[in-house]
Amino acid sequence: MSARTVGNANGGRDGDWPRPPKCRIIAVANQKGGVGKTTTSVNLAAALSMHGLKVLVIDLDPQGNASTALATEHRGDIPDVYQVLVGDRPMAEIIKEVPDMPGLWCAPATIDLAGAEIELVSLVARESRLSRAINALDTHSFDYIIIDCPPSLGLLTVNALVAADELLIPIQCEYYALEGLGQLLRNVDLIKAHLSPKLNLSTILLTMYDGRTRLASQVAEEVRTHFGDTVIGTVIPRSVRVSEAPSYGQSVITYDPGSSGAMAYVDAARELAHRGVAA
Repeated sequence: MSARTVGNANGGRDGDWPRPPKCRIIAVANQKGGVGKTTTSVNLAAALSMHGLKVLVIDLDPQGNASTALATEHRGDIPDVYQVLVGDRPMAEIIKEVPDMPGLWCAPATIDLAGAEIELVSLVARESRLSRAINALDTHSFDYIIIDCPPSLGLLTVNALVAADELLIPIQCEYYALEGLGQLLRNVDLIKAHLSPKLNLSTILLTMYDGRTRLASQVAEEVRTHFGDTVIGTVIPRSVRVSEAPSYGQSVITYDPGSSGAMAYVDAARELAHRGVAA
C-alpha cells in the first residue's frame, strides 16, 4: 500500500499541512525506557510526510529500532550515524529514503553506535558533533528533522539536545510516569545555559493511555496541570497494532491506518504541525 493510499484510507489526507517557517529540529527524549520514544518518532514522522511535509528521522539509539520500523537497513557495514559522530562522515552520505513513503528519510543506527558514548569522550566538541553534522546538511530540503534518542542521559542524548531547537517528551500514563523527569529537565536547563540557548521544551505527548483505568486519567491530569499547554491535546492509547507494526518494518500509520493508535498519531502530528506555524 502506498503512502498516498494510506492517507486516503485514514479518513482522507485533509490536505497538506502547513510548512514551518524553517526546518524544525526536534529531539524525542525521555531517559526512561519503554515510554514510546521510538514509536512516537516514527509515527509522527510518517504522518507528517504523508501530509506533504519532508521529514528526516535520525536514529540515535544503538538498538536501531527506528531504522527497523522505517524499513531502513542498519546491519553490517551500512553507513550509519556512528560514522557521522565519530568518523566525521557527512550526514548526507548515510541518509536513505524510506521505501513507499515519499518525503520521508532515515539516517540509520547500527550496533556500532553503542560504542560512541565512550569514544565521544575524547573527541573535540564532543557535545556538538551531531549539531555540526546537521548544520552541514541542506536543511532547507527538510521541514522536520526528528531525532530518536536512546533511553539514557549520556553523550548521545546530549548531542541530540544540543542539535535540536525543540524537545518532545513522551510520557506514559502509568505509575512512576514522572519519575526521573526532573533530572532530564535539569539537564535541559544546563544545556540551555552552557551549550544551546535555543533549546525549548515545546511538546509533551501522553502515551500508552488506557481509558479503562483511573490511574491513566490521574496521570494525564497531573501532567496537564504541571505542564499546561505544552501537552498535546491528543493522547496515544495502548494499542496492539502500534506494538506490532515495527516487526513488519512499518509505522502503525501504514500498517493499520484505521486503528486507534494510527488515528491518534495522525491527530497528534496534525497538532504538532499547526503549532509550528505560530512558532
